[in-house]
Amino acid sequence: MTTAGIPVGAVGAADTAGTAGGTTALFIGDSITDAGRRTDPSGFLGAGYVRHITELDPGEPRLRVVNRGISGNRARDLRERWATDCLDVAPGILTILVGVNDTWRRYDSDDPTDATAFARDLEWMIATARDVGIADITLMEPFLVPLDEDQARWRAEDLDEKIDVVRTVAATHGTALVPLDGAFTEQARLDGPLSVIDDGVHPSAAGHELIARLWWQSR
Repeated sequence: MTTAGIPVGAVGAADTAGTAGGTTALFIGDSITDAGRRTDPSGFLGAGYVRHITELDPGEPRLRVVNRGISGNRARDLRERWATDCLDVAPGILTILVGVNDTWRRYDSDDPTDATAFARDLEWMIATARDVGIADITLMEPFLVPLDEDQARWRAEDLDEKIDVVRTVAATHGTALVPLDGAFTEQARLDGPLSVIDDGVHPSAAGHELIARLWWQSR
């Protein structure tokens, strides 16, 4: 997700890092996952939490990590590219982080996504992944740390409901859940919002590190 909210096409199969014999771990979502991966001079992981996850990997063999985040994506966009960017990758571990653009487009483009449609897309992604044998699925909560009254309104009017959807879908379908929203809110309370967030939506470097630690804790 960028401020302009313009999605860019996914790259090819080279967007990986890790050990060739390791389990493939796919991370798919919006700009929080993307984190500049498509222009990353050191590879295709980007500068965000996905890279930190590889750096924290204690395993042997290490995970084979694939980043398929695309800035601006909503749940409906993930669904449109699901066959190529998820099912064809055939990951052993699948992690999905999406939702804040489903809220944001309501306010910057008058293009809302209601909670029912958001839930339907998440459930479809989980079902189609399991249909091809992807059993290890993690949902991560979308989050927003309001820096002004407008962002506080976005959260209260829209994102809170989508966070509840992610929690409900995870519980109903038996996926793992990474509780990012509560963690970001608590860290902001302790050390101030800018300790974990740059603009209310995009994590700071410390925020990306927090996501990576919480992902590993969920394993």
